[in-house]
Amino acid sequence: MSSYRPYQHIERRKSRQIHVGSVPVGGDAPVSVQTMTNTLTTDAEATIAQIRRAELAGVDIVRVSCPDEDSTKALAEIVREVNVPIVADIHFHYKRAIEAAKAGAACLRINPGNIGSAERVREVVNAAKDHNCSIRIGVNAGSLEKHLLEKYGEPNPDALVESALEHAKILEDHDFHEFKISVKASDVFMAVAAYQQLADVCDHPLHIGITEAGSKRAGTVKSSIGLGNLLWAGVGDTMRVSLSAEPEEEVLVGWDILKSLGLRHRGVKIISCPSCARQGFNVIETVQTLEDRLAHIKTPMTLSIIGCVVNGPGEALMTDIGVTGGGSGRHMVYSAGKQDHTMPAGDMIEHIVELVEKKVEQLAAADATNTPAEEMAREATMSTAD
Repeated sequence: MSSYRPYQHIERRKSRQIHVGSVPVGGDAPVSVQTMTNTLTTDAEATIAQIRRAELAGVDIVRVSCPDEDSTKALAEIVREVNVPIVADIHFHYKRAIEAAKAGAACLRINPGNIGSAERVREVVNAAKDHNCSIRIGVNAGSLEKHLLEKYGEPNPDALVESALEHAKILEDHDFHEFKISVKASDVFMAVAAYQQLADVCDHPLHIGITEAGSKRAGTVKSSIGLGNLLWAGVGDTMRVSLSAEPEEEVLVGWDILKSLGLRHRGVKIISCPSCARQGFNVIETVQTLEDRLAHIKTPMTLSIIGCVVNGPGEALMTDIGVTGGGSGRHMVYSAGKQDHTMPAGDMIEHIVELVEKKVEQLAAADATNTPAEEMAREATMSTAD
């Protein structure tokens, strides 16, 4: 993370870099945000529509389940019609992996040990090589191998890591190194411990996630604790927030986690107070409306919405645009931390949207002429708003 404040610095784990289609994973690449479709893959139209909604939310990579031959046939159309790399989710049947590679999948999510004989693994690896596919070794606490359950008595971090390394060795023995690993569990403690152990013993890129995290609210909390812990420690090259919700919701939460840690910036980051009796306007309603009205913006910028003058001026110092509630139906607008003008309460939303869109135009114009050093300086400045 670029920052001139030491307490905000995150030293990311050094890992090898692979590619999932056009998306670099590991090395010095940004942490990528992933989700998974929940439509029937055979319904290509519905699956494409769902992926496009995730694209609007900012997804980098999308996983699609391929349980049967009809699904891998539909995959070819899906890959053609979307703008992000597609990971084909494969379980047990090696032919599905080969079909998915031929259909244009950018990555295959498999467990080599579950594919079958050495010959079948070789065929899958050859297909991945032939079609420029990477592979994700997906270890899950809910589906550990029998011999590991017998050895450890129950799923635990040691078992997850041992499984991951066994699968990795299978690929390495076939001279295949374009892979990343995940060791997911629904238990936050187990998942975090497993990822920390794995990060210490290998340099493979890691896909992080808390599996079966739960509903939108509970799953967001659970994932934020687990993924936030790992990312803060520098562990994680791609991530998925697993929610019982629509894929685009997973993407939005993933971005919010990354933005909160200053690891990536996209769209308008709103800093707002919880509101109280001092508020000069309805903060909760205003923020909810602004989130909807500004959702289309991709340019990174910060906006503070504070109900009164207690914290408003201080927060405005660290945001591109700030609004502080005032008296007599007028509120103060700050630009780059300085008082700029007051605005009437009546057209508050429209005025803020107009200011933000104008600021976005200015930032876009500046980015077109900025030197890399100037862009890094802005990134560092934005990180201090966390």
